[in-house]
Amino acid sequence: MLDSKGFDLWADGYDNSVGVSDEDGSYPFAGYKDVLAGIYSLVMTRPGASVLDIGFGTGTLTAKLYEQGFEIWGQDFSPKMIDIASGKMPDAHLFEGDFSHEIAAPLLDNRYDFIVATYSLHHLTDEQKTLLISELLSLLKEDGMILIGDVAFPDGKAMDECRVKAGDEWDDEEYYFLVDEMRKVFPGLNFEKKSHCAGVIVIAGNMDTENYR
Repeated sequence: MLDSKGFDLWADGYDNSVGVSDEDGSYPFAGYKDVLAGIYSLVMTRPGASVLDIGFGTGTLTAKLYEQGFEIWGQDFSPKMIDIASGKMPDAHLFEGDFSHEIAAPLLDNRYDFIVATYSLHHLTDEQKTLLISELLSLLKEDGMILIGDVAFPDGKAMDECRVKAGDEWDDEEYYFLVDEMRKVFPGLNFEKKSHCAGVIVIAGNMDTENYR
């Protein structure tokens, strides 16, 4: 698993390396562009909305939303990626910090129309995901939504098939979403499959977060 220094070293070539995997349809980034486009389309239904991006990286998604006038907030643990994203979004509110430990304090003072996370939460264990999503639900406006685009599978069978196909490329140090398991914790979760190894998870903000703590 990459730490913040590892992501700093990867920052300059990150977008290119992701693009290659997406274009040849290979794990882990097959469907990457469709995932981001799906989230972008959902956010665009509410012009001028406030968006919190957890693990925004180089700002690939949020820079597009920023250009459309959305209010952008975000947290990432790579200083180099924050520098790149800040260059694209000079007036965005971007904070450094490891979200697997805590949400940056300034972000807790706001409520958001959308909270997005693209290819960032698979670094967390299932327990960490549950705790983080529960906290993020409490930061949504009443009609807000959490939109997660990531390596995700409908069930364990689909993940096992991908693991076999990926062979030595499979990363055993990452924790991918299994939708059927996540629904046991968040029953209202919706999932739109974008490739054999990716999709968009939607969780509405009107869930009772006390049930998930």
